Amino acid sequence: MSISWRIALTILVPFIGTSVGAISVLLMKNEPKPYMQKFLLGFAAGVMIAASVWSLLIPSIEMSLQLGGFAWLPAAVGFLFGVSFLLFLDNVIPHLHLYEESPEGPQSNLRRVTMLILAVTLHNIPEGMAVGVVLASALQGSTQTSFAAAYVLSLGIALQNIPEGAIISLPLRTEGLSLSRSVTYGVLSGVVEPIAAFITLLLSSVVVSILPYLLAFAAGAMIYVVVEELIPESQTGPHSNVSTIGVAIGFVIMMILDVALG
Repeated sequence: MSISWRIALTILVPFIGTSVGAISVLLMKNEPKPYMQKFLLGFAAGVMIAASVWSLLIPSIEMSLQLGGFAWLPAAVGFLFGVSFLLFLDNVIPHLHLYEESPEGPQSNLRRVTMLILAVTLHNIPEGMAVGVVLASALQGSTQTSFAAAYVLSLGIALQNIPEGAIISLPLRTEGLSLSRSVTYGVLSGVVEPIAAFITLLLSSVVVSILPYLLAFAAGAMIYVVVEELIPESQTGPHSNVSTIGVAIGFVIMMILDVALG
């Protein structure tokens, strides 16, 4: 397989995961039980935490060591900028998290359905950025990352995107949309991932010296999503211990994938 096809496949795999999850709603008769939704949210959080550490922060620190200077500096600066970037988007884009009644961000006349989709879009941006920056690192011949590592990260994100695709399509259905439109919007919510991956890949390829910062930036953005959205949503109401088990399983699976295959 040519490099171009490998890049395209790696970028598209998370979007394919979201699409599979959204389309699976066509086979569901009822919405998943609350404890299952909490487990899936926890699982997604665990995958993102592990990916942030093994696929992004550790390579950022190791790359900084090779470049000289303070090894911790790019990781710390990039991480904080990643958190700040998502915090900024959270405050300027009107959106509505799942299981919440009040929207966040500036006041808007947008429909609830639109704000639900925007919330998922915000969630997906750092995942796409993470894939793009790891791919860029692999293309630059970094010893800290490889095409295998990029593909493992992409596969891990796709794995947790499958239930997420279903989780976003089902609430859209309960908001009154037709089944076909709910599935379509669920699929489209994942389009931002390959776009963010491609833009980050281009930026990283042009300025190689900022790669350690961009790796940590993606990690900070992902951790922001975990702490701001996934964990709070998974801990509301009963069965919160189920979400904790989901975090542990998601973390371990992503860690194993990254260490064994990356």
